[in-house]
Amino acid sequence: MPDLLSPSSLSTAGVLLLSILAIEFGGYYMLKIVRGRAPVTEFQHDFARAGHAHAGVLVTLALVCQLFVDAAHMSGISEQIARNGVPFAAILMSAGFFFSSMGKGATKPNGFIALIYAGTASLALGVAFLGYGLITA
Repeated sequence: MPDLLSPSSLSTAGVLLLSILAIEFGGYYMLKIVRGRAPVTEFQHDFARAGHAHAGVLVTLALVCQLFVDAAHMSGISEQIARNGVPFAAILMSAGFFFSSMGKGATKPNGFIALIYAGTASLALGVAFLGYGLITA
């Protein structure tokens, strides 16, 4: 019986699954915020929620993308962009939300907000390359 997943998909999926431990830690932090045990501004509350949500959704999407990259039999740079675009987006966007709202009493984002835009570009490239790869497979 042939292997169901490529070695690249297996290793990437393994890392993505382990990253859920960090997302769980973020959930614990969110619980502290909601229960009033972590004093934050409304802005920080909103950005923490957004960072946590983006992490969970994008890691889940990244796991699914691994299957589709293998199904499309992609190779070369297009495979790398399709395989890694969404996982990088999960890291960049979540980090952007959390880091850009750091600091006691912050009410507006700092320069780390650029990570959100970088994550958006990574997400767009990843899904565009994967979508094209699937259509042309």
